[in-house]
Amino acid sequence: MTPTRRGLAAILLATSAGPALAQGTPARRGPNGGLVAIADGHPIELLLAGTTLTLFLSGEDGRPSPSARASGRATVQAGGQTASVTLTPAEPNRLVGTLAAPLAAGARVVFNGTLGDGHRVTARYVLE
Repeated sequence: MTPTRRGLAAILLATSAGPALAQGTPARRGPNGGLVAIADGHPIELLLAGTTLTLFLSGEDGRPSPSARASGRATVQAGGQTASVTLTPAEPNRLVGTLAAPLAAGARVVFNGTLGDGHRVTARYVLE
C-alpha cells in the first residue's frame, strides 16, 4: 500500500463513526453472529474467527447474494497499524480473507468492493 493510500485509509478509518456503528447505521447482529452494516441497501455481515475475516453478502431484499462475481478489499486498522486484506469469493454468498493476526475490540474494518450484482459498496465496522 502506498503512503498516500495508507494516509487516506487512516483518515477514513479515524473519521468513521464510534463503536458499534456501521455506515452511519447502528450495527446489529446478523444470522451468523457477526456485525451487520447496511451498505447502499445491502446488508453485509462481518464475522471474524481467529485470523479468518468473512463477509456474508445479502441483496437489498435481505436474501443471500451470490458471491461468484463479487470482489473486494478490507482495510483494517488495529494497534496503530493499517493493513489491507484481499477478499476472495466463497460460495454461496461469502467473501473471505486472512488477517495477519486476530483482531481485538476497537479495531476498525472498512470493506470496499463490488457485489455479484455489480453494485459497488463500502461498509464500515468497529469491533466491540
